[in-house]
Amino acid sequence: MTVMNNIFIETACPYSNDEIGAAKNAFLKYEEQQQVHLLSVMPIEQAVGILENCSVNYVQHLIQQLELSGFDKRARHYAHQLGFIRSEAETAKGYLTTGVLEHVKQRVGWIVMLALLGIVSGMIIAQYEDTLNQLILLAVYMPVIAAAGGNTGSQAATLVIRALATGELKKRQWLNVFWKESRIAVCLALVVAVVIIGRVLFFNQSTVNGFDIDSIAISIAVALFIQVVISTVIGGLLPILARACKLDPAVLVSPVLASVVDISAYGSTLL
Repeated sequence: MTVMNNIFIETACPYSNDEIGAAKNAFLKYEEQQQVHLLSVMPIEQAVGILENCSVNYVQHLIQQLELSGFDKRARHYAHQLGFIRSEAETAKGYLTTGVLEHVKQRVGWIVMLALLGIVSGMIIAQYEDTLNQLILLAVYMPVIAAAGGNTGSQAATLVIRALATGELKKRQWLNVFWKESRIAVCLALVVAVVIIGRVLFFNQSTVNGFDIDSIAISIAVALFIQVVISTVIGGLLPILARACKLDPAVLVSPVLASVVDISAYGSTLL
């Protein structure tokens, strides 16, 4: 168990605590330039063990200096090992100092691909056009189902990205995230499903175009339940998947989640 800026992190370092402590004390006695040189040549496992026992701000400064010294790949490797949000998709500069075209280049591929994927939603709606014409109430609640899934998925994704950024969470802990978000998703889905059943039953007639309102309410609630569970779990796992693929979660997660939510919302409602 190590400490980084009051955040406790579990590590799997091959060196003992005494060895790491001694190495850290020796490391901190050097000047900054010598420390950067040591980080460029010493075994990565030992370097990570030392850096995990230093303050976050100082570690980030050393990694930045390592990058500026031309050891970009090693700096990024340290950043990944220590839980900082860095990836091959990130721009080398900050948000404001990066040019507009560089931002466009970074984002446009995902946006175009996912826009084309959105055609699937249109195909699902077209296939069940007759059903929607007979039962307009389903069309009314389809945006509600999509919005609920998007909101819960975004919440989960934001929390996981923050945990990854602070080092509280490592990508190897994806199973823990899956189990935790699954339980949270079921609880959220039950609450929202009960609310939507009440909304349908109390604000609509007992029959709609020959369909019993109870059956319609249950169908919408089931679709909503499925949507919230799927979106929450996917939202929790997408940032970890992005990190594992060396992609930037901030660029990838939101558009992918939006596309998945739209397709699953229409599919679960109409199927």
